[in-house]
Amino acid sequence: MNFPEEKIEQSILPNGIRLLFRHRAGEVSHLALMVNAGMRDEKDDENGLAHFVEHMIFKGTKRRRAYHILSCLENVGGDLNAYTTKEETCIHASFLKEHMNKAMDLFSDVAFRSVFPQREMDKEKEVILDEINSYRDTPSEEIFDEFENVLYEGHQLGRNILGTKELVENYSRADIVRFIKNNYSTERLVIGAVADMSFSDFEKTAARYFGEWQCHNVDYHRIPFESRAPKKIICERNSHLSHIMIGGLAYDIRHQNKIPLILLNNILGGPGMNSRLNLNIREKYGFAYTIESQYNAYSDTGNFSIYLGVDPDSAERSIELVFKELDKMRNTALGTLQLSNAKKQLLGQVALGNESGMNELLSIVRAHFYGEGCETMSQIREKIERITSSKLLDVANEIFDKDGMNMLIFKGA
Repeated sequence: MNFPEEKIEQSILPNGIRLLFRHRAGEVSHLALMVNAGMRDEKDDENGLAHFVEHMIFKGTKRRRAYHILSCLENVGGDLNAYTTKEETCIHASFLKEHMNKAMDLFSDVAFRSVFPQREMDKEKEVILDEINSYRDTPSEEIFDEFENVLYEGHQLGRNILGTKELVENYSRADIVRFIKNNYSTERLVIGAVADMSFSDFEKTAARYFGEWQCHNVDYHRIPFESRAPKKIICERNSHLSHIMIGGLAYDIRHQNKIPLILLNNILGGPGMNSRLNLNIREKYGFAYTIESQYNAYSDTGNFSIYLGVDPDSAERSIELVFKELDKMRNTALGTLQLSNAKKQLLGQVALGNESGMNELLSIVRAHFYGEGCETMSQIREKIERITSSKLLDVANEIFDKDGMNMLIFKGA
């Protein structure tokens, strides 16, 4: 499999804002503005505030009302959205390439001129409270966040991004302004694009709309995470299914074993229907309605987890089968053909994911944040191809050790 070489170009505006760009032929351009600030940067009385800020920046600026913000790109067929994670906040949009100036102007406006009207704040609080209620009514979603709370108990990483009802209801405009002042700075901001234009034109456009903003830096310190002893927690729930999470701590985003663990996770319970968990538990026994594994990497830690949604009568046996598969991964090396097929599958998934210009752009920007560098598909392929069966065994024995596993069960009736 041969991938074309992509050149990812970058520079820094005089005020510290970083620019990332990759040329991609086509009619559609993709733009993202990402701030290296998220839920993890909230103080104890600020849980949910990063997410609230993300909602409120679209609710009015010195130049635009909320309607005009939402209509700016939608009126020309574009798509505008945003999200908040535990370590970053992002605004992103896709649009026809002739509207790059319009998108840059809008991004600059909402990022630096938002005014947070009280009337809009009151409405948005209700939206977020409904979001919290919806989340609590869906145990298959809630358990993922609750499991991270088990892993990172007492640390910001264990909190819910949405926050609590009590805190959200009482946030004021002053709280938003303070959070932005303390966490948003030009040095923590990256603007990236995948577009059919020259890099020099992209730089000029970015400088036009973002160069006027003064350099604003803040003291940047995140509380490091210290590992906790593993736990097993069972909660009674009034639901037809039992929801189960099994897992533990894993590598941070810059760790040299990150790629081998991604490959292991893909083999074990990745998106393919031929994953070991799916074939040997769902298909063979018909136990799990849903079964999957995932690996999340943060700046200084990470976690690996397996999720099962099963009939309560099958829960105990399903857990036994999960640990049986983990033991196989730790004790039996992949054969040459098995390893080759696993690498091909992962490479194909990465290539298909990058068919979406927005997926590719967000990956590029996030990688830049954490010092991974902006890798081409050829470089990613080279890393995957270098993985050996013995390396996978070493990683499996470190990450899949039963003694280090936590378990959270929402036990169904």
